[in-house]
Amino acid sequence: MQPTTLTISSKNYSSWSLRGWLMAKLSGIEFEEIAVDPDDAVARAEILLLSPSILVPCLSYEGTKIWDTLAIGEFLNEVAPNAGLLPADRMRRARSRSICGEIHSGFTSLRSALPMNLKAHFPNFKVWSKARGDIARVTQIWRECLDAYGGPYLFGAISMADAMYAPVATRFRTYDVQLDETSQAYCDRIFAWPAMQEWIAEAQLEKDEIEELEVEF
Repeated sequence: MQPTTLTISSKNYSSWSLRGWLMAKLSGIEFEEIAVDPDDAVARAEILLLSPSILVPCLSYEGTKIWDTLAIGEFLNEVAPNAGLLPADRMRRARSRSICGEIHSGFTSLRSALPMNLKAHFPNFKVWSKARGDIARVTQIWRECLDAYGGPYLFGAISMADAMYAPVATRFRTYDVQLDETSQAYCDRIFAWPAMQEWIAEAQLEKDEIEELEVEF
């Protein structure tokens, strides 16, 4: 049997790689990591938001490749249904899919204005107005889910939805975004997730830098 692998790019910069990796960890499956060189054209295009399609991360399972984060999450939910990537309740599951789809395809202003960079910190960073609108929507989603389902994560237990929004929590910390109390507490909870701590520690060890993402603008 072929080994299960997950191809990822930079742990410091790649939000999509983080999402896929967290979901794989959450599923409990055993997998090997394959790291793409940050200078790889496809990986670089993904990180810099220049690629029309996201081909990293890519899960290879029994010879089949799955390369979209939503597809990876749905597939892992089928492979490991007891891991709780998606809520068991049909209505919660529908809402989870809705907010995962929203972060997957939306919030382009937030992505552009606040690129993921775990090793950086820009206090008092000025966020332009379109990105502020995205921030307001993200925190609205968080507050509504936490209120509706009682926390401590978006749908009670930690799930695919938390993995999908985890990179946003890193952006808020990197760029010193001021949040309401509920949203800040949720961000802190995401950072305390052991899998998240593992990823961050490994990101700190990366030596390569992408110059375009190191400029304070």
